[in-house]
Amino acid sequence: MSVTIERISALLIKAERTDNPHEADAYLMKAQSLATMASIDIAAARAQQLSTEQPSSPITRTVSIGEKGKRANTHLVSLFVVIAHNNFAMVDVASDSTYVVAYGMPSDLDATHTLFASLSVQMATTAQRYLEGDEWRTDKYRVRSRTTGLLVTKKFTKQTARAAFYRAFVARIDERLKEAREAAVEEHDRQRTDQPAAELVLRKSEAEVKAFHRENSDARGRWGGYRGSASGNSGSAAGAGRSAASRARLGPAEELPQGRRALPH
Repeated sequence: MSVTIERISALLIKAERTDNPHEADAYLMKAQSLATMASIDIAAARAQQLSTEQPSSPITRTVSIGEKGKRANTHLVSLFVVIAHNNFAMVDVASDSTYVVAYGMPSDLDATHTLFASLSVQMATTAQRYLEGDEWRTDKYRVRSRTTGLLVTKKFTKQTARAAFYRAFVARIDERLKEAREAAVEEHDRQRTDQPAAELVLRKSEAEVKAFHRENSDARGRWGGYRGSASGNSGSAAGAGRSAASRARLGPAEELPQGRRALPH
């Protein structure tokens, strides 16, 4: 996987140097495609070697999200989760959304870490750039009143506009990564007809990760996630969020704090 990460990093450097949104989109899709192809190859090799040698196994990694009480934490967690799921990993979330514990094959967690380190920064910086403008100030959104149960119209605040931007950004990134992953699976099966179907080997790998998660997870209940009223379809903020995600580039991975911690019960 180190060779694959090096190839991804080379793409990322190019992505940082282009102002062409179509090129930026191609770099993101190619990065996810490389990660998926590597995952398929590793899963196939592991399946073939089970009887002769000890294969690599699922591991856990803890990733710090943010300080307690930060409003952006839930959106950063959502971004991490969609990246992880598109790279065949499972995630437990701390009850206060300050960190996550990811479960998966080492190569898949490497890819998840690389994507998240770049996209989390881009999500925050593009949202801030959007909020410095005035477009969102005249927007309104519909929400159901907690007291009457009726739909009411409200003006955006900076907080709700940011939330709508983040939610749309995450949803669009999820779409792009899924497209790249599915395309990589199809490409693998076209190019490597002598190997088992990609879906088959990935399904076996996924089952192993799920079993590892069941045996090692201390999580209880379900993560609450974002509880605010802004949606990923709210006003110009949502459109700006989707547009920013469509243009998102991958930059060199930044180090994130790691270290195993047990999730609170």
